[in-house]
Amino acid sequence: MSGADKPVALSAESVAPRIGSGYPEPFASRVGGRAKRVLGDAFGLTAFGVNLTRLPPGACSSMRHAHSHEDEFVYILEGTPTLVTDKGETLLQAGMCAGFAAGSGDAHQLVNHGATDVVYVEIGSRHGDDSVVYADDDLAVRRIDGQFRYFHKDGQPY
Repeated sequence: MSGADKPVALSAESVAPRIGSGYPEPFASRVGGRAKRVLGDAFGLTAFGVNLTRLPPGACSSMRHAHSHEDEFVYILEGTPTLVTDKGETLLQAGMCAGFAAGSGDAHQLVNHGATDVVYVEIGSRHGDDSVVYADDDLAVRRIDGQFRYFHKDGQPY
Protein backbone atom coordinates (compact mmCIF):
# COMPACT_ATOMS: atom_id res chain seq x y z
CA MET A 1 0.00 0.00 0.00
CA SER A 2 1.53 3.33 -0.98
CA GLY A 3 1.46 6.44 1.18
CA ALA A 4 -1.44 7.73 -0.89
CA ASP A 5 -3.40 4.58 0.03
CA LYS A 6 -2.93 5.02 3.80
CA PRO A 7 -5.83 6.42 5.83
CA VAL A 8 -5.46 9.75 7.61
CA ALA A 9 -7.71 8.48 10.41
CA LEU A 10 -9.67 5.35 11.25
CA SER A 11 -11.63 3.62 13.97
CA ALA A 12 -9.26 1.40 15.96
CA GLU A 13 -11.97 -1.27 16.00
CA SER A 14 -11.82 -1.42 12.18
CA VAL A 15 -8.32 -2.92 12.34
CA ALA A 16 -8.60 -6.70 12.52
CA PRO A 17 -7.15 -8.11 15.75
CA ARG A 18 -4.19 -10.47 15.74
CA ILE A 19 -5.11 -13.19 18.27
CA GLY A 20 -2.48 -14.98 20.37
CA SER A 21 1.21 -14.75 19.59
CA GLY A 22 4.04 -16.22 17.57
CA TYR A 23 5.49 -17.86 20.67
CA PRO A 24 6.07 -21.61 20.50
CA GLU A 25 4.42 -23.82 23.10
CA PRO A 26 4.43 -23.97 26.06
CA PHE A 27 4.46 -20.15 25.94
CA ALA A 28 1.72 -19.47 23.37
CA SER A 29 -1.04 -20.81 25.60
CA ARG A 30 0.02 -18.48 28.45
CA VAL A 31 -0.76 -15.50 26.22
CA GLY A 32 -4.16 -17.09 25.58
CA GLY A 33 -6.69 -14.97 23.73
CA ARG A 34 -4.63 -11.78 23.71
CA ALA A 35 -5.91 -9.64 20.82
CA LYS A 36 -3.68 -6.93 19.32
CA ARG A 37 -4.93 -4.37 16.86
CA VAL A 38 -1.69 -3.29 15.16
CA LEU A 39 -2.64 0.34 14.60
CA GLY A 40 0.76 1.69 13.58
CA ASP A 41 0.94 -0.62 10.57
CA ALA A 42 -2.37 0.74 9.27
CA PHE A 43 -0.64 4.10 8.81
CA GLY A 44 2.67 2.73 7.53
CA LEU A 45 4.60 3.74 10.67
CA THR A 46 8.12 2.34 10.70
CA ALA A 47 9.98 4.13 13.51
CA PHE A 48 7.58 2.96 16.23
CA GLY A 49 4.65 0.62 16.65
CA VAL A 50 1.28 1.25 18.28
CA ASN A 51 -1.03 -1.56 19.38
CA LEU A 52 -4.44 -1.54 21.01
CA THR A 53 -4.39 -4.75 23.04
CA ARG A 54 -7.17 -6.67 24.81
CA LEU A 55 -6.03 -9.18 27.43
CA PRO A 56 -8.65 -11.65 28.69
CA PRO A 57 -8.76 -12.88 32.30
CA GLY A 58 -5.97 -15.34 33.07
CA ALA A 59 -3.72 -14.27 30.18
CA CYS A 60 -0.41 -12.42 30.16
CA SER A 61 0.75 -9.82 27.65
CA SER A 62 3.97 -11.70 26.88
CA MET A 63 6.61 -13.67 28.65
CA ARG A 64 8.53 -11.42 31.05
CA HIS A 65 11.13 -9.76 28.84
CA ALA A 66 13.56 -6.88 28.37
CA HIS A 67 14.63 -5.22 25.11
CA SER A 68 18.19 -4.28 24.19
CA HIS A 69 17.35 -1.45 21.77
CA GLU A 70 13.60 -0.80 21.95
CA ASP A 71 11.78 1.55 24.28
CA GLU A 72 8.35 0.35 25.35
CA PHE A 73 5.39 2.20 26.90
CA VAL A 74 1.92 1.02 28.01
CA TYR A 75 -1.17 3.05 28.93
CA ILE A 76 -4.06 1.25 30.65
CA LEU A 77 -7.54 2.07 29.30
CA GLU A 78 -9.66 -0.59 31.07
CA GLY A 79 -9.21 -3.23 33.75
CA THR A 80 -6.62 -3.87 36.46
CA PRO A 81 -3.57 -5.73 35.17
CA THR A 82 -0.63 -6.65 37.36
CA LEU A 83 2.66 -5.29 36.08
CA VAL A 84 5.44 -7.77 36.87
CA THR A 85 8.99 -6.36 36.78
CA ASP A 86 12.35 -7.11 38.35
CA LYS A 87 11.16 -4.96 41.29
CA GLY A 88 8.05 -7.07 41.94
CA GLU A 89 4.34 -6.70 41.21
CA THR A 90 2.37 -3.47 40.81
CA LEU A 91 -1.40 -3.37 40.36
CA LEU A 92 -2.33 -0.95 37.58
CA GLN A 93 -5.69 0.59 36.74
CA ALA A 94 -7.22 2.73 34.01
CA GLY A 95 -5.28 5.96 33.51
CA MET A 96 -1.96 4.53 34.71
CA CYS A 97 1.07 4.00 32.48
CA ALA A 98 4.48 2.37 32.60
CA GLY A 99 7.59 2.70 30.46
CA PHE A 100 10.72 0.68 29.88
CA ALA A 101 13.84 2.25 28.43
CA ALA A 102 15.88 0.30 25.90
CA GLY A 103 18.80 -1.48 27.51
CA SER A 104 17.49 -1.07 31.08
CA GLY A 105 17.42 -4.83 31.58
CA ASP A 106 14.17 -4.52 33.56
CA ALA A 107 12.15 -7.56 32.45
CA HIS A 108 8.41 -6.85 32.42
CA GLN A 109 4.98 -8.19 31.52
CA LEU A 110 1.32 -7.55 32.27
CA VAL A 111 -0.81 -10.32 33.79
CA ASN A 112 -4.61 -10.19 34.00
CA HIS A 113 -5.57 -11.79 37.33
CA GLY A 114 -8.95 -10.01 37.20
CA ALA A 115 -12.39 -11.17 36.12
CA THR A 116 -12.75 -8.69 33.21
CA ASP A 117 -10.69 -7.87 30.14
CA VAL A 118 -7.76 -5.47 30.33
CA VAL A 119 -7.42 -3.01 27.44
CA TYR A 120 -4.24 -1.01 26.91
CA VAL A 121 -2.25 0.89 24.33
CA GLU A 122 1.34 -0.16 23.84
CA ILE A 123 3.91 1.86 21.97
CA GLY A 124 7.37 0.64 21.13
CA SER A 125 10.27 1.68 18.99
CA ARG A 126 11.14 -0.61 16.10
CA HIS A 127 14.89 -1.01 16.21
CA GLY A 128 16.39 -3.47 13.72
CA ASP A 129 19.18 -4.53 16.11
CA ASP A 130 16.88 -5.27 19.02
CA SER A 131 17.29 -8.47 20.97
CA VAL A 132 15.02 -9.69 23.73
CA VAL A 133 15.96 -11.44 26.96
CA TYR A 134 13.32 -13.56 28.69
CA ALA A 135 14.11 -13.56 32.41
CA ASP A 136 12.01 -16.50 33.57
CA ASP A 137 11.80 -18.81 30.57
CA ASP A 138 14.03 -20.90 28.29
CA LEU A 139 13.26 -18.57 25.42
CA ALA A 140 15.24 -16.25 23.18
CA VAL A 141 14.16 -14.35 20.07
CA ARG A 142 16.05 -13.02 17.10
CA ARG A 143 14.81 -11.05 14.14
CA ILE A 144 15.89 -12.84 10.95
CA ASP A 145 14.88 -11.39 7.58
CA GLY A 146 12.33 -9.20 9.36
CA GLN A 147 10.67 -12.16 11.12
CA PHE A 148 10.88 -13.13 14.77
CA ARG A 149 12.46 -16.55 15.28
CA TYR A 150 12.32 -18.34 18.63
CA PHE A 151 15.16 -20.31 20.20
CA HIS A 152 16.08 -22.00 23.46
CA LYS A 153 18.63 -20.02 25.43
CA ASP A 154 21.32 -22.51 24.30
CA GLY A 155 20.66 -21.46 20.69
CA GLN A 156 18.64 -24.49 19.59
CA PRO A 157 15.53 -23.52 17.57
CA TYR A 158 12.02 -24.32 18.78
